[in-house]
Amino acid sequence: MNEETKTDPNEALADEWAAALDEAGDTDESAAAATFDELTDESGNDAVNMDAILDVPVTISMEIGRTKINIRNLLQLNQGSVVELDRLAGEPMDVLVNGTLIAQGEVVVVNEKFGLRLTDIISPSERVKRLS
Repeated sequence: MNEETKTDPNEALADEWAAALDEAGDTDESAAAATFDELTDESGNDAVNMDAILDVPVTISMEIGRTKINIRNLLQLNQGSVVELDRLAGEPMDVLVNGTLIAQGEVVVVNEKFGLRLTDIISPSERVKRLS
């Protein structure tokens, strides 16, 4: 048997990575931060051209409330079961875009169809605060 067949494949892979990292560390080039130009319209104004993103699809959902239940209780649900939510009657619903809260509103019925009247738009700074 030669020496290569005796070594553990994980050790061989680790040695290859170590060699690659050592080689990468030997270069004199330092990493530089990426820089990006500000988004401006074609005339050079500071106005952003939104046409590039207007057709990007997003998922919008309205959330009336949430609850946590164990699987045992979930399996016992049937037609007519009532599930208690974490909201009080009359509280606004959350409007989420791709899972991010962007607004709150109240349910309305127009021509026998449900809708949502927006009552509060969450500011971008408030959205950032909610992330942390």
